[in-house]
Amino acid sequence: MQTGFMRHKLLKNTAIVGGMTLVSRVLGLVRDMVLARFFGANAAMDAFFVAFKIPNFLRRLFAEGAFSQAFVPIISEYREQRDHASVQQLVNKVGGTLLGVLSVLCIVGVLASPVLVTIFAPGFLYRDPAQFELAALMLRMTFPYILFVSLVAFAAGILNTYGRFAAASLVPVWLNVVLIGAAVLVSPRLAQPELALAGGVFVAGLVQLLFLLPSLKRVGLFPRPAWGRHDPGVRRIMKLMLPGILGSSVAQINLLFDTLVASFLVAGSVSWLYYSDRLVEFPLGVFAIALSTVILPSLSRSHANDSLQEFSRTVDWGLRMVLLIGIPSAVGLFLMARPLLATLFNYGDFGATDVNMAGMSLMAYAFGLPAFMLVKVLAPAFYSRKDTTTPVRIAIVALLTNIVFNIVFVVPMVMLDVPGPHAGLALATSLAAWVNAGLLYRGLRQKQVYQPESGWRRLALQMGLAAMVLAAVLVFAMPDTASWLAWPVWSRVGNLLLWVAVGILGYFVALHLAGLRIGSLLQQRHDEG
Repeated sequence: MQTGFMRHKLLKNTAIVGGMTLVSRVLGLVRDMVLARFFGANAAMDAFFVAFKIPNFLRRLFAEGAFSQAFVPIISEYREQRDHASVQQLVNKVGGTLLGVLSVLCIVGVLASPVLVTIFAPGFLYRDPAQFELAALMLRMTFPYILFVSLVAFAAGILNTYGRFAAASLVPVWLNVVLIGAAVLVSPRLAQPELALAGGVFVAGLVQLLFLLPSLKRVGLFPRPAWGRHDPGVRRIMKLMLPGILGSSVAQINLLFDTLVASFLVAGSVSWLYYSDRLVEFPLGVFAIALSTVILPSLSRSHANDSLQEFSRTVDWGLRMVLLIGIPSAVGLFLMARPLLATLFNYGDFGATDVNMAGMSLMAYAFGLPAFMLVKVLAPAFYSRKDTTTPVRIAIVALLTNIVFNIVFVVPMVMLDVPGPHAGLALATSLAAWVNAGLLYRGLRQKQVYQPESGWRRLALQMGLAAMVLAAVLVFAMPDTASWLAWPVWSRVGNLLLWVAVGILGYFVALHLAGLRIGSLLQQRHDEG
């Protein structure tokens, strides 16, 4: 059956991307452990995280967000309907235009770094001018990262369209390796150690781009950059990108807005949000982003071939896979927030107070994790159909929701001097993500391009019961936070691995006893329900 073959292929490719991403995420955790150990959570690290978040925000907004969502459907169409020479011409024109536009953007960004820090972290200028100056200096060093990583996204889009997922999935490894090297080898030699991290971001971007160039040559699409502003394919991509800039990256805009507000809060707030967000990004990156990467070319091909039934089945399969992993991940992160932070980061300058404060925001982010993951399947369903206007309208609603909840949660906490107002920012982001996911789902149903397969009610009950078993095991059997903080490092690691394993085992055993067979869910043939 063609549908079964497609499910198997999607699952195989998701496993490849997820496996490679897992390597990157593990190294990412090692990187963050090194940062916490060497630098802790303080004003200088807040400055670095802002300087890193601004080009990172632009990366997800333009490169991995609007650009990828617009570029992959177009190059997929060219591949299906035109010859190789036409695809090569599109690659040349898109590559040249991207290089030209981003070069100008980088020059402007470097020159305007104080203005950008004022916009994205105005609290620094208001509270600590020295911190503001340090953030502006670091941003001059990190901003060119957007040029390198956007070209990486361009190369990855080509490789993913041709089914070459492994190389592109390994790219983030180099960022982690370079930053670890900068922290360990370079920072002790500098009067301002955090500057080594900013320089490391620049070097990492260049290394990531060079890593992918041989793979492009192997697929026969090594770009020969040419200005293509008036090329029909380039114009179509630009037309799709403009509204998609907001629609594809609402979560990142919300996170950056959180940083803006956090810059007015007590020193360390930006860092606490960063470390908690990094742990949420682990399951999100390993599975949801991997699934999104694989599912977009498949949905684009289904749309190009007018196969509405296959399109709907692929979306349905993606939603089931996301919830299968997202629900237990959210429960686990919520209940193990402080043990995780204590095990990974509570060394050197990252103290017990930092564990407690970052734990508050991690619990708030965990509430929104399933929604973050659902968006990674629902948004590509729109972009694969070249529909960017619907996600934009939904993104505006989600952004306004985030702003309103930020005011509702944070302002009273600050006025009443309640500890942890930064956690209110995280909770507002989570609620906005649920609004985003819910409206995207409703939009697909209203456009009648997605029809849920049978069996959803039973699946929801099975997953809900298994999640309750997982929660019960962790609540009633896992040691308290004080024990984790008192243990030496290897006791923490051993207990963390034990309780993660116990939780996973309990969840999947409960699913099995409830009648869910994972193998049938992975294949999800339409006649199984």
